Amino acid sequence: MSADLSPIDTAKFVAAKRASAFIESGMKVGLGTGSTAAWLVQCLGERVRNEGLSIKGVPTSSRTAELARNVGIDVISLDEARWLDITIDGADEFDGELNLIKGGGGALLQEKIVATASDRMVVIADPSKHVQTLGAFPLPVEVIPFGWQTTKALLEETITALDVLGDQITLRMNGDRAYVTDEGNHILDLHLKHIGNARQLALVLNQIPGVVENGLFIDICDIVVVGHGDGRVEIQDINEGTTEEDRIEFAETINLFSDLGE
Repeated sequence: MSADLSPIDTAKFVAAKRASAFIESGMKVGLGTGSTAAWLVQCLGERVRNEGLSIKGVPTSSRTAELARNVGIDVISLDEARWLDITIDGADEFDGELNLIKGGGGALLQEKIVATASDRMVVIADPSKHVQTLGAFPLPVEVIPFGWQTTKALLEETITALDVLGDQITLRMNGDRAYVTDEGNHILDLHLKHIGNARQLALVLNQIPGVVENGLFIDICDIVVVGHGDGRVEIQDINEGTTEEDRIEFAETINLFSDLGE
């Protein structure tokens, strides 16, 4: 670990390192997308190289697939795997019931499909992702390109009747062009500020024509592993109703991403 690593990156690393301990040889593992999930993929690659860990990884984006192959993880498709032992991914927000907002990295559709095709979903995060009520982070909604402005208007009309505080909706951009997901869709970000009833909102959004999926993950996450900048880790298991603490020790001179130029 580089001595120059920021406290937030240290928190992401120790969460990923602790979560990697859930993985055993022979498992089929869903691999998330985003900066925190990238640490997890690298930690698993280290175990593949140093311990002979043998797993099948199902990535949730083309970016994760490339990273996983680079670190030596055997990558397969979800169709090949059919069902997974576990998925480990990051989150943009999580609340006390382990409901999530995901999709900041643009891969919410594949992430939700992979997570729901798993025996367990583990989220790795830093403390800033823990909120009392979801909604401060803009809620991503994946929509098909055809008629996306009509879909946006329908979303604007719908959310006015729901328990939210904000009503701004923006098309996610990639430079001067609309962002395009791995499935060729666009993302509308809903700036709701506060989501009073996440379960209701998730159901309502998916009824709107043109909406493919939304970034609310309700009753999907089983465990959250929260890393801290000092190496402490908290593990909350919603099914067992337990919270435990651990600490990850690491050498200051090791940089897990040095060989990948990240």
